[in-house]
Amino acid sequence: MNLFQLRAFDAVAREGSFTRAAARLFISQPAVTGHIKTLEEHYQITLLRRTARRVELTEEGIRLAAITRAMFGLVDEAQVMLEANRQLLTGRLEVAADGPHMVMPMLASLRARYPGVTVNLRLGNAQETLAALLSEHADVAVLTEVEPRKGLALRALTESRMCALVPLEHPWLALADGIDISQLNQVIMVLREPTSITRRTFDDACESAGVTARVLLELDSREAVTEAVAAQLGVGIVSSVEVSHDPRVRAVPINGAGLVNRHMLGCLERRAGLRLIKAFMELAPAFETV
Repeated sequence: MNLFQLRAFDAVAREGSFTRAAARLFISQPAVTGHIKTLEEHYQITLLRRTARRVELTEEGIRLAAITRAMFGLVDEAQVMLEANRQLLTGRLEVAADGPHMVMPMLASLRARYPGVTVNLRLGNAQETLAALLSEHADVAVLTEVEPRKGLALRALTESRMCALVPLEHPWLALADGIDISQLNQVIMVLREPTSITRRTFDDACESAGVTARVLLELDSREAVTEAVAAQLGVGIVSSVEVSHDPRVRAVPINGAGLVNRHMLGCLERRAGLRLIKAFMELAPAFETV
């Protein structure tokens, strides 16, 4: 079966005219006539009655037109969907992030520029976020302190510093320049789990500075740390890009070496050219490429 012949017949059936069918298909009128003549001769069937004023469908033509209208209607629908996706009018993007604070403004920018794109956001710790990207469960990911590796395209976003999270009216809030890391020695603290990037950065900085923190609680989320600090169970540690707006707590800058984290946007190199991934990567602030 020749689809060009069926397409020509479908166009004539829709338009009721060989001339308009040719214009619809962007081919010549003799080409339309030839396709339909070949179709009728091959199957020994009359599909159209040609009169001086119009083209009419035979009974067999009406039955075939019902089939071709449905068939090419689906083709046209598929073409519209694919074209819309190519133009980023629609589509779906899987995003992973090790925290909501940096990714949300980027999603807002994506939404403003491409309102038809649907985003699925998965939040996890640094290891889970990187694993999601490498296993292609995520198209793009916001990552912290990830080392460059073959096959991974990274773009720098920003840097953050460790801050001490304290309850209101804590004496450290009166210090305009923050505190020195040495002031955390033997202080009771509530911290993230040891696998957290924030916790690892803080622990390494404390070890280098000879500081020993008295860890009262280890918690698996930033929200839990905030609640513990608000309950005055101890001092917490948060990244400067993740400071809570909770009115019960405040962040105090910590001065010292090794208290900085680097945040990056990443995707797999072999997928970096895909239009939706490329568009999202281009939404990142114009920092130096890693």
